[in-house]
Formats: sequence, structure tokens, C-alpha cells
Amino acid sequence: MTDIKLSGLFIYPVKSLPGISLQDSVVDSFGLTFDRRWMLVDADGLFLSQRQLPRMALIDQQIHNAELVLQAAGQDALSLPLRPSGGAETRVKVWDHTCVAWDCGAEAMAWFSGFLERPCRLVYMPDDHFRPVDQTFAEAQDQTAFSDGFPLLLISEGSLTDLNRRLTEPITMGRFRPNLVVTGCAPYAEDTWSRIKIGTLGLRLIKPCSRCVITTIDPTTGDKGMEPLKTLSSYRRKGNKVYFGQNLNHDGQGHLSLGMPVWVS
Repeated sequence: MTDIKLSGLFIYPVKSLPGISLQDSVVDSFGLTFDRRWMLVDADGLFLSQRQLPRMALIDQQIHNAELVLQAAGQDALSLPLRPSGGAETRVKVWDHTCVAWDCGAEAMAWFSGFLERPCRLVYMPDDHFRPVDQTFAEAQDQTAFSDGFPLLLISEGSLTDLNRRLTEPITMGRFRPNLVVTGCAPYAEDTWSRIKIGTLGLRLIKPCSRCVITTIDPTTGDKGMEPLKTLSSYRRKGNKVYFGQNLNHDGQGHLSLGMPVWVS
């Protein structure tokens, strides 16, 4: 028996917007279904995130029936098909990767540009595009959508509990934008794992996740602060980076549900 359970499942359909908490999810070739299949870009096709636009933290995204519904203060709701059938093809960049994407059109462009007070376009990664994961850490078949580098991120509840004991004001797991949250293990136990299995799905822990300024943005106000990076820097720093959580690749496809046992190997 294992005491470790899957206690959280989150997707972020539009990259860098707040997450959606799920009870279960299909895992497809990109990762959790619908995770970071959409992304905001500037006029040059370079991705935009809360690093440049902290107001992105104030946009709610939810899935209703077959639509992705986006809401923000002062804006009418924007509804988009979960499985677009096409769009003007464009080239976009996520860090050093150039990707093929479909433009989501003028209505989405106006909606996001109006709320964020900056010209931007919404794009979608089509099903047949293959964006490889860094081959230094991956196998040839590993791919991801518009994530920073890997399809999945895992953090244990124990790690967040330990961090919160060190903070003056506790923060939520949402600051770290994980896909998978587990309970029943010691703080930072995930740092020692190389492989896990949840249900029939095998997962490989690739490398620690270095954290950026997005973790310091208050998700309720969009304001930047010093924490948790200041505290994490005091005990989770290696070189010039601060680490919290583990990046993962997955073996094939599968299905995940909250409460499933997590087997460590």
C-alpha cells in the first residue's frame, strides 16, 4: 500500500491565466487535456504572461459544456470552442521554441487587448503540431503545448505546508501553478523521486522547477510582492535559481482522478 494520493488536478487552458481545478482528467499526448493549448502573444508572436501583464491574474477561465468561457471585470464573457476547427496559421515563440498556431480571431483579440490595456492576440495550438520537450531531459516522443518547457508540474502538499510555516502570511498552491498535487508524503519528498505511477499512467520526474516572479503576484489583486521568492531563496536556492516542484513527462496516455494512489519507484 502507498499512503501517497493525488489530491489536486489543475489545468491552465490559456497560458498564464488562473487555473481550473478538476476532479478528473484525460492525459493526452500534450499532457492534461486542454492544458495550455491557448496563449497570448504580442505583435511579433512572442508569448505574453503575468511577467509582463500581472492583470492576467484577474481573468477567470472555466469550461462549460464544449466551450472555454473567460470572464473579467467590466467585460462581457468571451466564449471559445474547446476544439477549434481552424484559423489563420501563424508562427509564435515560447522562449526559444517557434511553434505553429491558429489565430483565434478579432473578437478574442479585442477582448484581451481591452482588458489588459495592451495589444495582443490569442492563439491556439492545433492537434497535429508537435512541440518537442528539451531532448536533454526527454525521450523522442515527449511533447508539450504552450507550457514553459514540460507538460506537467507536480508539488506535494507537504512542501507547501513547510513553506507556509516560514511565511508571515500563508499562500495557496495556486501561486505555483501545478498540474498535479499529492498528499501523504514528507515535504520535498518529490525531489527524490525519479518515476511514479498513477493508475496505469507512468510519469518521469525530469528536473526541479525554477520559480519566477509570477509566484509573487497576488492572484486576488494582481499586485506584485516579495514573497514567496524571498523566503524560498533562503533555503531552496541553487546557484542563481530558486526551485519548488518537479517537472514531469508522461508515458503514453491515460486518465487521472483525485484520490488515486501514487506509486513511487
